[in-house]
Amino acid sequence: MPIKILTACIVAAFALPATAQEYPVKPVRIIIGFPPGGATDLVARLMAPKYTGLLKQQFIVDNRPGANGVIGSDLAAKAAPDGYAIHLATIGSLVLSPATSKVPYDPLKDFTPISQAVALQNIFIVHPNLPPRTLNELIALARARPGALNFASSGNASPGHLAGELFKSMAKVNLVHVPYKGGGPALIDLVAGHVEIFVAVISTAVPQVKAGKARALAVTGPRRAAALPDVPTVAESALKGYEATNWYGYVAPAATPRAIVERLHKATVMVLEMADVRQALLDQGIEAAPSTPEQFAAYIKSETGKWTKVIKASGMKVD
Repeated sequence: MPIKILTACIVAAFALPATAQEYPVKPVRIIIGFPPGGATDLVARLMAPKYTGLLKQQFIVDNRPGANGVIGSDLAAKAAPDGYAIHLATIGSLVLSPATSKVPYDPLKDFTPISQAVALQNIFIVHPNLPPRTLNELIALARARPGALNFASSGNASPGHLAGELFKSMAKVNLVHVPYKGGGPALIDLVAGHVEIFVAVISTAVPQVKAGKARALAVTGPRRAAALPDVPTVAESALKGYEATNWYGYVAPAATPRAIVERLHKATVMVLEMADVRQALLDQGIEAAPSTPEQFAAYIKSETGKWTKVIKASGMKVD
């Protein structure tokens, strides 16, 4: 090769951004929209050292809590599209909050999906003194006493709230929603008997169910949860076609190079297929649920359509 051409090739190579084979060449931030200690933080911190081991650069969890995950999502949307800031987003910040309030980003245009990460069951639990022992019995009681029963959630427009609204619509019952500032306070009030029903994230509910302080009636996903295998799904026990799955997934800022997205996708799938990671998640009632970027993009769109209809049907106030 002539010297001038060789020199030009070398200069061009250094002028180009890092290829997928070179990426990453510095630490990567995993932005999450919630404080330490919650389920999102748990998933990110479980996966971060595995990414580090695979990609040979440190992956650092960056907690940016506030506004039901919206602050973290906004920060991620505005980050440089170079693969050094990725986001473990939730159904709340990508679907529910945009459907109920004005957010400073477009969840379908401002992110490049990498992979869904996990699926979390919600679960209907009741105070042990409430008579129903099955979901059908709860429906019958609610129909006999319209407006007399209440259900708690971890907050307005939270996955539990929307799962409860979908249940109300499909079961044709009138339950009064009682929002809390998190699942912990709601669980405390359920155990104390201040609310009759709580639509909780399963990882929050499992200890109290196993201790006999709450009774589990049904989980809201498409199949039974490994953490409570004797508890049926809503669909199999009472309402065919019902599904309300809570989920988290990795996204990058829009315009992130495809080669970097593919490298992150491959690493994400490898991490989620590790036996110790899958078991650690299952122990918390969380299921690994990797997908292709295209599958995750389609899922976000389908969830947006589904929950927007539920929100409109519920009469929920939309800002």
